[in-house]
Amino acid sequence: MRRDVWPATLAPVRQLLDHGLDLDPVTVLVGENGAGKSTLVEAVALAFGMGPEGGSTNSGHSTRPSESSLWEHLALHREPGAPKSGFFLRAETMHGFFTYLEQHPGHRPEPVFHERSHGESFLDFVIDRSEWPGLWVLDEPESALSFQGCLALIGLLQSIVDDGLGQVLLSTHSPVLAAFPGATIHEVGEWGLRRSAWADLDLVRQQRSFLASPERYLRHLDDERGGP
Repeated sequence: MRRDVWPATLAPVRQLLDHGLDLDPVTVLVGENGAGKSTLVEAVALAFGMGPEGGSTNSGHSTRPSESSLWEHLALHREPGAPKSGFFLRAETMHGFFTYLEQHPGHRPEPVFHERSHGESFLDFVIDRSEWPGLWVLDEPESALSFQGCLALIGLLQSIVDDGLGQVLLSTHSPVLAAFPGATIHEVGEWGLRRSAWADLDLVRQQRSFLASPERYLRHLDDERGGP
């Protein structure tokens, strides 16, 4: 892949192409908007054979292709005997994915996801597929989930990993999800990918600082707008 063409112009993408990335039982990517987190997890999901807008391997669900070609330049290496199935969950496209499931029923009844709230349906899907072995790729799932929902998701995914049924790759802005027990955390930015401890993450320090004194941040916004 040419390094002067997006997405290879992003440092994390170049690092992935040049040096690869070992995925641990739970791998978490954190970083600012535009740093390349979603581009990376999307490429891994597509290279694994999952639908670009969410779904299982070989689902084929797509409404408006917008993914990069990065996945075409990745070679995935599995351990002998590792499952070849997987699930890709993107919170912003779950509505369309659930409609796809309704229109293409499988060999068993699906939960009626559209009759649940966004967060409830997201968790219902994980529960429904939790006994299927494979790779779980999740792109910023906190946008569908409350604080308690994030904790519930960690519990569900932890059970899948502990039972030897799956491996997790997760991108997030949530310090709650980034605290996934035993996860390997990579901070994504202009430096590329760097392994970090949870307490050292910018998103953890910033949210701690905000919660300790929100008025300092909000006053700064008023100053930028020229308010009183």
